[in-house]
This record gives sequence, structure tokens and C-alpha cells, in this order.
Amino acid sequence: MNRVRKADGSFRAKRKDTKIKTIEKKYGVDLGVRSDMHLGTYLKKNGYSSLSKMLES
Repeated sequence: MNRVRKADGSFRAKRKDTKIKTIEKKYGVDLGVRSDMHLGTYLKKNGYSSLSKMLES
């Protein structure tokens, strides 16, 4: 993964209005939902607190 880190070493939060197609392309995953769904909607619907937590599972 090539996520941007903040000065304290933690990952910068990904915007919740990012389209799923962008996440699928960047991280090489198929989330099995419409490509125009927002990341925030997907995370909430599937019980993830962040993109990092989703990618870990």
C-alpha cells in the first residue's frame, strides 16, 4: 500500500466521498459494489471504521 502518513506516523484519513472505483483501482481489490458508491457509505454499510481497517481484513 502507498498510503500517505502524517508526521506522527499514522495514516492520513481518506476522504469519505471518494468513489469506490478509485479505491478498487488504487488497491487492486474488487469490493463487489457499484463503482459510483462513496467510500463512507461502503464503510458504514459494512461496519468498518476506516479504509485501513477494511484493507486489513
